[in-house]
Amino acid sequence: NTPLPKEVENIVKEALEENDPKAYLEEAKKAEPRESIYMDLTDAKLENAFAYEGQKNPIEKHKLIYDTSSLSLEQMYFWILDFMVEEFISSEKLTDNFVSSATSGHFAEMGTRQTRLQDEAMKMLGSVNQVVKSILNIVYDLKEFELRLEHYKGLKSENKGKKESAILSLKQIWMDTVDIKRGNTAIKMMAQQYDYVTIIDAFMAAESMEKVKDIDLNDRVKRILQQRLAEFEKWITESERELTKRFDIEKKYLKSQINTVKLYSRWIKPYLNSIKDLEQRADLTSSLVNSFNTTLFELTIIGHGKFKLEKEIGDGNLPEETRKKDLRKYEPITVVEFKFRSVPERSDQRGGYGFRGRAEVTFTSYSLNEDELRVLKDQLEKSDIGDMMSLIEGATTESLSELQDDIDRFLSDKPPKESDPADSKSEDTNPFSALLSPLLGKRKSKKKKSESEDSLEIKEDNAYEKAIRSRAIIKGRVDCVKIYGAFKGSYDMAGFR
Repeated sequence: NTPLPKEVENIVKEALEENDPKAYLEEAKKAEPRESIYMDLTDAKLENAFAYEGQKNPIEKHKLIYDTSSLSLEQMYFWILDFMVEEFISSEKLTDNFVSSATSGHFAEMGTRQTRLQDEAMKMLGSVNQVVKSILNIVYDLKEFELRLEHYKGLKSENKGKKESAILSLKQIWMDTVDIKRGNTAIKMMAQQYDYVTIIDAFMAAESMEKVKDIDLNDRVKRILQQRLAEFEKWITESERELTKRFDIEKKYLKSQINTVKLYSRWIKPYLNSIKDLEQRADLTSSLVNSFNTTLFELTIIGHGKFKLEKEIGDGNLPEETRKKDLRKYEPITVVEFKFRSVPERSDQRGGYGFRGRAEVTFTSYSLNEDELRVLKDQLEKSDIGDMMSLIEGATTESLSELQDDIDRFLSDKPPKESDPADSKSEDTNPFSALLSPLLGKRKSKKKKSESEDSLEIKEDNAYEKAIRSRAIIKGRVDCVKIYGAFKGSYDMAGFR
């Protein structure tokens, strides 16, 4: 590891203590890469790995500036990309930004496309909002139905107290929702009259029509109670059947609405991705003049080089006991940064453009371990779209996550206690997180993450890891020289060594 300047080290330390997810982004604003110093790579390969020759000069860096009106910039980019595909284990694009001058045709064309996509996306998001509202209402209705059905289950209970509580609750519901519609002849309204002041207590106390005869009441009140109890007992049977039927229908409707949100999420993903890609995010420089027809591009691709630890041990570059150590994986990295300044030319009538102009290509080698690569990807994701998407996530996923347990419970055919643990490996049933997954990345539950996966802290290398990193640094420098020399040779440029 290359020691960090004290100021940068303090920034990272404070940010990590505050659990700042962008800890290393603040560091990057202050830190500067070490200068590339010439190293005889042939001699370095022969040195003892524990001499840490790689750490003494950890970076290989070369810059090439090529300005031509006859060469397509796409050709230059794809030549390097194809070389990485053939010579490296893998390659990936880290950044892809552009910005066009305000009066250029390219700016107008991209702006028009983005506006169309935004309009379509907003229509779909509006539809999603309506479905989400419907889901909220359905969930609350189902919870209310569930509470009502608990009373009917209580009627069949062998527990006398639970049974009495259930029938009293149902009588209260019947008086409030069914009998009250009679108007002045409803039990509650009649109880306000002097002759029927005890009718509510009598109705609640009567266990059946037969038991009414044993209650000490006048005949007029008894006849009313017998008639109302007969209606109540019939209502219990009918209402339980209808409520159960409606409960099942509402659950099916909830499943239908959930599937609708998932369907919308599939439709909207391409629009949201394209809108993000069409954002003009490149750094503004003096090269961008509003009145000129100019477009600037910033592209970064990273190549993961081939580095086999077993081969290093077999060749005697590392000791045999290295195999027995619990060490992190290291790999040589080659980063190629493109800065294009182009005059866009319309190549067809469908809105396609060709680009010719000035290219500044920088080749840099590094060596990173698995923890550093994870943090790199995490921080780049946050710097790219994290701020923007956190607003959408807060408006949907976070606000509705409280309902997810209820949704899962209503949609599950099994009781909660009998749920299959293997379900956790199946597709995410949360439609709200599915809606944002293309932009936020496929996030695992924090509970399922190990501390090492979730932590932004990077441990220092031990002695063996330093030796491995040193060998990976040398391999990375060799890869960087190779791709730089091959690129120059492909354009008939003179080599530098």
